[in-house]
Amino acid sequence: MIKVPAEPSRHRVAVWRELRRIGALLLGQGVWAVPDVPVFADGVSSALTLAEQAGGQAMALNATGRGPEDAARFQALFTAARSADWAEFLADCGKYEAELAMEIRTAKFTLAELEEEEQSLERLRRWHRDLTARDVFGAPEAAQAGKRLKECAAACEDYAARVFRALHDR
Repeated sequence: MIKVPAEPSRHRVAVWRELRRIGALLLGQGVWAVPDVPVFADGVSSALTLAEQAGGQAMALNATGRGPEDAARFQALFTAARSADWAEFLADCGKYEAELAMEIRTAKFTLAELEEEEQSLERLRRWHRDLTARDVFGAPEAAQAGKRLKECAAACEDYAARVFRALHDR
């Protein structure tokens, strides 16, 4: 539970960003929730520290539902949020592959472009790793996301081979 002074707003935004970064669910005004597993501990601690440094009040509680249906409801909400994250990831995989296809269509085979595409692939890999760590209940899209990441890596390898061929054939 977090309460941060309204001004300056940068403090509220910093706390909000930290909680969103770790995948916390906003349950109500100032009330956030994550499963009680180690992957969230550092992020929760960081959000609490940010709130207190801003002159706010912060409290971490361990809570359980009143019955199994509450636990199931929380799990469904949390998994739905991860599904949305995975959907965004999958869309970015599509954008990445479209970018590579455009570079191939326009024959833009430069080392600078290859480096940029490799950095984009590394960003996808980090994002996949972060989402996998947060997806503690196993959203159905996770398997497809792993497959798509491998396809992106293969497409990048193909593009790299084309770049090197173009550079060596000149």
